[in-house]
Amino acid sequence: MIGISIAAIIGLIIIAVSLFLIFSPQFGKTPSKKQKVEYAKLENYKSGKFINQHPSPMNINYWKILKEMTKQAPNRNPKINIEIEKVDSITIENQNINTTQLIWFGHSTFLLEIDGKKILIDPMLGDKPSPISLLGPKRYSKDLSIEIEKLPFIEVVILSHDHFDHLDYGSIKKLKGKVGQYFTPLGLGNHLIEWGVAKEKITELNWWESVEFDTISLVCTPARHFSGRGLFDRATTLWCSWVIKGIKDNIYFSGDSGYDTHFKEIGDKYGPFDISLMECGQYNEDWKLLHIMPEETIQASIDLKSRLLLPIHWGAFTLAFHDWTDPIERILNKASELNMPVTTPKIGEPVIVGDTKFPTEKWWKKYTTENEN
Repeated sequence: MIGISIAAIIGLIIIAVSLFLIFSPQFGKTPSKKQKVEYAKLENYKSGKFINQHPSPMNINYWKILKEMTKQAPNRNPKINIEIEKVDSITIENQNINTTQLIWFGHSTFLLEIDGKKILIDPMLGDKPSPISLLGPKRYSKDLSIEIEKLPFIEVVILSHDHFDHLDYGSIKKLKGKVGQYFTPLGLGNHLIEWGVAKEKITELNWWESVEFDTISLVCTPARHFSGRGLFDRATTLWCSWVIKGIKDNIYFSGDSGYDTHFKEIGDKYGPFDISLMECGQYNEDWKLLHIMPEETIQASIDLKSRLLLPIHWGAFTLAFHDWTDPIERILNKASELNMPVTTPKIGEPVIVGDTKFPTEKWWKKYTTENEN
């Protein structure tokens, strides 16, 4: 009887999880059969999956990962709430049309104002990058620089891939009434449509395809990563980086990516860049082909011919096992060695593209263990 009871409980758990995966809107919608037929004609789509330019396996040592998960690491998260810079909608609306400005909202989310247009990049403005509110790492800061409800009209939303820390269901639902156009890699638009975004507002692109939006050129460029929101949809939608070129300013956004030859390809074809927004955190040797290591971030910025680097994918959530400040410290050490200028804005602090005076304060120092007292 005990064995039957345990089997019944396990069966109920499996059924509950399956129903959640099927019916929860958080997971979006995978590409249709018709879309898959079209994707099959592409070089970067094989056997029903999108692929990287070069093989990129994750060589995970599960025993080591288990030990890391149970290890009491005192500096994996800040010990106190991170204070952020507040931004108001009036300031955003009154931004000088001749000035290109970036506001980092933590992790990989940005508000870019360029050529008089407002572009929101990878809008993850939720509390946790997880489909379940009770699970997942919590945001380091209690507040956002600006609540979604207070954002003005956003002309463009750009998305790099469909992982929960980049494509947030709650943020998209709140944003959809105040966004003009969405630009995404192939297949990702299905999630948006499932969540109520009008199909005519969505443009999907493959690597190296471009689109013009007023005076701004957007190029969907390669990244070395993967996609997927559920248990069985890995690599069914594309992932990418972006080139954003305005009248006078040229910006690169890495999305998530391991180091590879695509950085030099992009730099040769579309560089030099005035600023590059580059992943530097949530890395591990076991998945370094899919998430770049900090020292490689510097080399990638050099490959891109970038004049200035703004490190991203850190400062908001703990998604790996390193200390939360390791990414930025390692970045600065390598940048000093290779003479790469780096800007380190506080969350919510504006960065004026092209300005010789950019934020360099080591603001995270006040949140480290040794400075708590």
